[in-house]
Amino acid sequence: MSINELYVVTGATGRTGSAVAKTLLDAGKRVRVVVRDEPAGDVWTTLGAEVAVADFSDGFALCRAFSGADGVYIVSPPQYSSADLFSQARAMAHTIAAAAKEAKLAKIVALSSIGAEQAEGTGWIAMNRMLETSFIDTGLPVTFLRAAYFMENWRPLVKMAVLQRQLPSFLSPLNQKFPMIATEDIGRIAAEALCENWLGVRVIDLEGPDRYSPNDVAEYVSLKFGKAIQPVSIPESDWVQSIAGQGFSAAAIDGFIEMTQGLNSGHITFQDRSGIERRLGTVKLDAMIDALAAG
Repeated sequence: MSINELYVVTGATGRTGSAVAKTLLDAGKRVRVVVRDEPAGDVWTTLGAEVAVADFSDGFALCRAFSGADGVYIVSPPQYSSADLFSQARAMAHTIAAAAKEAKLAKIVALSSIGAEQAEGTGWIAMNRMLETSFIDTGLPVTFLRAAYFMENWRPLVKMAVLQRQLPSFLSPLNQKFPMIATEDIGRIAAEALCENWLGVRVIDLEGPDRYSPNDVAEYVSLKFGKAIQPVSIPESDWVQSIAGQGFSAAAIDGFIEMTQGLNSGHITFQDRSGIERRLGTVKLDAMIDALAAG
C-alpha cells in the first residue's frame, strides 16, 4: 500500500466523519476533509489534513474535492428542518453519486443504517436507502456500513434522567435489548474499511460489543451518578410533543415516528443473511455514560 494514498472524508465536522479523519491521520495517511465553510477546515489544517470546500448540492465542487482520491468516506447529512427532506435527500444522493462517478473513485465507504434494505416502514432510514441505491447505480466499488442505533442518541435523555430521576425512552419495551454502537467505533471501522480493497458492493452491519435495553441504560446511569433512575416509556401519543421545538419539520417528525415504531416492532433489525459481514465495536454504553459524567 502506497504511503501517498489519499483518502477524502466528508462530514468531518460531524461525529463519524471526524472519527474517520482522525483515525486515518493517526495512521499516517494523507487526508482531505470536505467542509461546507472554509473556517470549519482550520482545525483540520492544523492537524495536517488538506481541506476542500464543497456543498453536497454542488456536483462540480464535490467532483473537484474527490479528484485524485484513492477512497472516499461519505456521510450525507439529513435536512431535518426541511418539509421536503426526503426529496432533498434523494437529490443529494444523486449529486454525490454523479460526482463520485465523474471523479472515477476507486472505492467508496458510505454510512448507512440498520434496516436500509427494507423498502418501506423505516422513516428516516429511507434516506440511507436512497443513498445506497444511487451508489449502486454508479457501478463503483462501494461498502455500505449499516450502523445500529447510535449510543450517543441517549445523551440528552441521560442528562434529563440525572435531573428528573426518570429516564424517558422512545425505545420500547423497556426490557428489550437493542443493537447500539458508538460513533467513535463507526469512524474507526470506516477508516479501516477505506484501507481495504474489494470489488462491487459490500455490506457491513455494525453494532457494539453488547446490546442494551432502556432498563440497562437506567441502571448504568443510576450506578454512575449515585441516584435511583426509573426508566419510563414515552407513550406514542406524546412523541410529537416530546420532540417539538427541536427544529424538526412535520415530515421529519413523521419520519422519526415511523422509524421508532419500526425499531420497537422489530421491523428494523439486523437480518441473518448470507454475504452480509458484521463487525463489532469495542465501546460499551457505560463508557459513554462515564464520558457524560466527566463532561
